[in-house]
Amino acid sequence: MGAPGGRGGQPWFLNVALLGRTSLSPEALLLLAKEVEAEAGRKAGPRWGPRELDVDIILMGDRVVREPHLEIPHPRMAERRFCLLPASEVAPDFTVPPGRKTVRDLLLACEDPLEVFAL
Repeated sequence: MGAPGGRGGQPWFLNVALLGRTSLSPEALLLLAKEVEAEAGRKAGPRWGPRELDVDIILMGDRVVREPHLEIPHPRMAERRFCLLPASEVAPDFTVPPGRKTVRDLLLACEDPLEVFAL
C-alpha cells in the first residue's frame, strides 16, 4: 500500500510488481497494458489523478528504450518507493540498466518520503 504521489487528496492505492516473460516488443507490451487499463474502466483524466488501474512497464530485461511515449527502465523508478518496494519483493537482485545498480540498491538509496508498506 502506498500514499499517492503527484497529487494530494487521493486514496491510498495498492502497488503490485509482476515478474514474467514475454515475446512482445516493448511497444506491443505497452499497447497490452493500455488495453488492460481500459478494460478495468480507466478513463482519460488528469495526470496523477485517481484511476481504477495504472499499469507501468518498469523494467524489461536489459532493454533500454527512449521514445516519447515509452521509456524503459521507467525514468522515475529510482525516485519512487511505491515502485521499488514491490519490485524488490519479486526481483531484488535484478540489475537496472544502464547504471547496473540492483533494485535492492535503488530501494536502499531512495529518499522518497511517501509512506509505503508491504501487505
